[in-house]
Amino acid sequence: MMKEANFLISGMTCTACAARIEKVLSKVDGISDIHVSLPQEKAAVRYDPTLLDATAITARIERLGFGAQLVGDRQKAQEFKADEWRRLQWQCFIAALLSMPLLWAMASHFSFTQNLWVPELFQQPLFQLLVTIPIQFGLGFPFYRGAWHAVKSWTANMDVLVVLSTSAAFFYSHYLTLSHVRTAAPNHLYYESSALIITFVLFGKLIEMRTKGRTTQALERLFHVQAKTATAIRNGQETVIPVDKIVPGELLLVKPGEKIPTDGQVIAGFSAVDEAIFTGESMPVEKQVGDFVTGSTLNQNGLLKIKATRVGRETALAQVIRVVEEAQKSKAPIQRMADELTGIFVPLIVTIAFLTFFAWYWLFEPGLLGSALEKAISVLIIACPCALGLATPTSIMVGSGRAAELGILFKTGKHLERLQKVDTVVLDKTGTLTKGKLHVTAVHIQPIHANRFLRLVGAVEKYSDHPVAKAINAYIRQRSKVDYPAAINLTNMPGYGIKGTVEGYEVIIGSQKIMEKENVGMNDATRLAATLEQDGKIVMYVAINKSLAGVIGLADSLRESAPAAVARIRQMGKDVIVLTGDQQASAASVARQIGVKHVYAGVLPAEKAKIIRDLQQQGRSVAMVGDGINDAPALSVADVGIALGTGTDIAIEAADVLVMRDDLQGVVKALAVSSHTMRNVAQNLFWALTYNMVAIPLAMLGFLAPWVAGVTMALSSISVVLNALRLHKSKL
Repeated sequence: MMKEANFLISGMTCTACAARIEKVLSKVDGISDIHVSLPQEKAAVRYDPTLLDATAITARIERLGFGAQLVGDRQKAQEFKADEWRRLQWQCFIAALLSMPLLWAMASHFSFTQNLWVPELFQQPLFQLLVTIPIQFGLGFPFYRGAWHAVKSWTANMDVLVVLSTSAAFFYSHYLTLSHVRTAAPNHLYYESSALIITFVLFGKLIEMRTKGRTTQALERLFHVQAKTATAIRNGQETVIPVDKIVPGELLLVKPGEKIPTDGQVIAGFSAVDEAIFTGESMPVEKQVGDFVTGSTLNQNGLLKIKATRVGRETALAQVIRVVEEAQKSKAPIQRMADELTGIFVPLIVTIAFLTFFAWYWLFEPGLLGSALEKAISVLIIACPCALGLATPTSIMVGSGRAAELGILFKTGKHLERLQKVDTVVLDKTGTLTKGKLHVTAVHIQPIHANRFLRLVGAVEKYSDHPVAKAINAYIRQRSKVDYPAAINLTNMPGYGIKGTVEGYEVIIGSQKIMEKENVGMNDATRLAATLEQDGKIVMYVAINKSLAGVIGLADSLRESAPAAVARIRQMGKDVIVLTGDQQASAASVARQIGVKHVYAGVLPAEKAKIIRDLQQQGRSVAMVGDGINDAPALSVADVGIALGTGTDIAIEAADVLVMRDDLQGVVKALAVSSHTMRNVAQNLFWALTYNMVAIPLAMLGFLAPWVAGVTMALSSISVVLNALRLHKSKL
């Protein structure tokens, strides 16, 4: 059985590092899948524990030149991150302290600072050499190590660029210093270029680390909202216990103002519960006996006694956190394109730098080695691919986190990208456009079956969770107090109905299709059903021993938000289609109310999937929105399947996007989040590519000093992350 482990990775400087880890580990026997996230600095590995263990994987990553630590729990992960942060802070402080004399001496070379006083010591070549050595080979050692491991594996990354540029500046200055020990000091030394490049790169990493930490703040909030303790009723006494000690079936007491500790069912009490952490909806939801509550939501004003149903990793919050983490570490298709581009970027830049050096040394300024070297160094530094590598994953991380805040879960990054491309949104009717809470409006019973009709129907529908069955059961309970007899041989047929045997009678309940399939004579029922359907009612037929026994009419209320939501979807340029298993008249009535012209009604689950495929064959990109078992096939084949969180587990499992709130406004927000996120990705990629297209020629022409190139390179990466963070404030 395959096992999954997560590792925190330190020492990665660009996407080339992440790509190298993925490439090398994917070839290790026993590892079936690996994904490395540069923004999160994490690696998720699926492996066969019979062939290797987590220690072996850690050792393999460390042999590549990176630090790795197995994430056993969240506390250890936070401690690891804190240690990295403190280490980087100290490195930046020491680098700045040692670079200050070099920066001071360099400042005196500008025409506008000629009168600036500089200590004579700071201008001495030997002093500059001694100050630069700890920066170059102490603080800069991780760059050398990373570059060496990259070259060994025939790849190139940011470390290679930093090492080539700073080493060229340092060793050329070192040569000039030692060759002029007994003569006048050379006019041009480049120690400040070497030292300041490393200093600015370190400061850039520090700021980048802080800003990248903000990209996961939505996920952090999910962790922090979890309840820590619970009041359990054990041996008749109230006992405060840690949440992780709750067992399924345990009775818990939740007082006003407390967080509900775990998923459960209310067995006593009445209250309003704030579910905003899941649904993004600020209005509290009333809960009474029989209702289900979700762990970590807030009990506002009543005392509730609940029975725990799901605990630990099975709770809704734990599943939400897993889905968000999966989405944030997964790669969108556009990110793979950016990764491929950065893979060839570094070798290309090294080539351009060499060409720049030789062009200046041989053609533009023949024989001036220092000047040619300075231009080549600027090219190497200015063209670091950090911004390009961060452009996509940071936006995906922030976008998926923003969606989670709104109660929308994208299972992977590719669905976040794909949703904004859909041009057709197909909507199920019952439970999606309507409230899914049917009520019986009319019952017509054949006189011969009058005495047994309600008992037999109630017995068959008793164990069904279908909205139609619930409505019929509620109607019968209001009018019949007798106990239902036992039903056997129950057969549920999605899209048709249900049948079973009760007290020797074969009872069939369902649509006209099942009656035709079972050869039930319809006599005058068709005319009666047509009248009900014209009024927009759902019609269920009941047959007893192959004889039509009655007709039941049901109605469902349209969701108040549906017309506005559909109008917003159409404003986004999407075509909207209603697809339902209900009768044509009922579907047409709902479609008229929401302003939709295209309706497919009376469709079986398999036929729903076929219609989705037919639309795709017409060249459409289709999003399917549903919540029931009969929607699962269509959700699976659609380009993007969207399930409402109030739907069945099968529908949620089949979908690519889960909307926790139970109305279409969540679907509208999912479309908006996808659109905003991919627009943000496009902005980041445009900035990263434009930056390189403008900056590289400027560096080649000598308009950018090496230290200026270092500052600009750091700012380019930070600007990409800051732009991604704007998604937190986006108005949807």
